[in-house]
Amino acid sequence: MNKKPSPQKNPAVEEPTAIYGVDRNHRRMGPKATVQKVRAGLGFHEFDALAKLLELPVEQLASHLSISRSTLARRRQAGRLAPLESDRLLRYARLWNRARETFGNDPAAARDWLHQPARALEFTSPLTFAETEAGAREVENLLGRIEHGVFS
Repeated sequence: MNKKPSPQKNPAVEEPTAIYGVDRNHRRMGPKATVQKVRAGLGFHEFDALAKLLELPVEQLASHLSISRSTLARRRQAGRLAPLESDRLLRYARLWNRARETFGNDPAAARDWLHQPARALEFTSPLTFAETEAGAREVENLLGRIEHGVFS
């Protein structure tokens, strides 16, 4: 049941590969390789890809990841995020993937749910609530309850 979906190939939007534990060539990476990739800093293309998937302006995604506008410009120029920023990006990519799975692999439904305030999250959107690891875990718990039909 923990089967990882294969990345969808869409020329308009390239999904962040790190959420699937694969590299850019879609070769399987183990957890150790994923951790090493995050420690080295994810490529900026991963940031752009997630912003497109979530249909968020890059400035808004940067805000969720606690990246200032000037730092965002420097990261874009360098082509790589810092390790802590990469870790936060991976958190959001993981939530995107989990929401999509919960809503029957429907990207629009997942995106809408992530953007809408949720009663169970104190009327905050899941994207905003997930700005901390504790918040992200609660969003994942809520997705689990939704998946199993538990009223929340």
